[in-house]
Amino acid sequence: MLMTKERPQAIRTLRGWALSVLEEAGAIHECVEHGWMQDRADPHARERAFDIARRDPPDGISPEAALAGIRDVLDSIGDTCPECPADD
Repeated sequence: MLMTKERPQAIRTLRGWALSVLEEAGAIHECVEHGWMQDRADPHARERAFDIARRDPPDGISPEAALAGIRDVLDSIGDTCPECPADD
C-alpha cells in the first residue's frame, strides 16, 4: 500500500509566520543587497497583515497571539537597512 508522509510546515515559528504575512501583505520588504527586512511604512499593507492575523492565524495560535506576533516583528525592524550607506 502506498503511504505518504505529511509534510512538515515550512514556517515553524510565530516570528517566521509573521514575517511571511507582513511580506505577503506588502508591509515589509527585504534589502536586495544585504537581506535585512525593512518596514515600508504603508498603513494599508499593515492593516492587511493584521486582518490576515485575525482571520487566519497559524494552527494552535490564537488570533490575539498572532496579532502580537505581527506587532513584535514590526517593532523589531526599521525602515532602512543598517548596512546600506545613508543618503545625505
